[in-house]
Amino acid sequence: MKKVSIIVPVYNEINTLDVILAKIEDAPFGGLEKEIILVDDMSTDGTREHLKELENKYKILYHDQNQGKGAAIRTAMAQMTGDIMVIQDADLEYDPVDYQELLQLIIDDKADVVYGSRLTGAKPSRSFMFTHWLGNKVLTLTTNILYGATLTDMETCYKAFKTEFLQGITIKSDRFDFEPEITAKVLKKRARLYELPISYYGREYTEGKKITWLDGFHALWALVKFRFTD
Repeated sequence: MKKVSIIVPVYNEINTLDVILAKIEDAPFGGLEKEIILVDDMSTDGTREHLKELENKYKILYHDQNQGKGAAIRTAMAQMTGDIMVIQDADLEYDPVDYQELLQLIIDDKADVVYGSRLTGAKPSRSFMFTHWLGNKVLTLTTNILYGATLTDMETCYKAFKTEFLQGITIKSDRFDFEPEITAKVLKKRARLYELPISYYGREYTEGKKITWLDGFHALWALVKFRFTD
């Protein structure tokens, strides 16, 4: 393994963008070369303009209309060159200091896919909003029932993949239903999937959180749909 591609979907994160990029730069990567790919999903708060100032430092892609997190990740995946892919939200809910443990299992060829779980209690985790906690529990339980898994946190952002394992997997979801779709497809492909505890510093809606209860219904439908289709 020589390179890790960090995919950062971005939508209206002008207040956190520079901070998260600094954290990514400072994160441990186990000696791997890093490739940071940012995809702006038609931000309107100045993020897009600021990203243009960073084009000499990072690979930056732009959507000409808002399409959603899944679409942004799909756009980045078509351009990445790393042996490992890691997903990083542009807010500050997840700390890149946790990369090292996620990557190491793939570097050591013990895992094809590694998820960072916020719900093990082993690392600091800000109290979830009850509706988000309940929704996550329902979605994760549904995943385990449908796919014969034992996950604790299907909806986590921190997912690391051996790039070659993703060959043949096509992502169709445009929005937050990316999480259940990619989970369904790697489980159906019989991935060696591990979970590790990560820290979590969740945001409230007043702080910029974007996922809603409606996304939960889309995620539930995605789990059922992709169990029986590709």
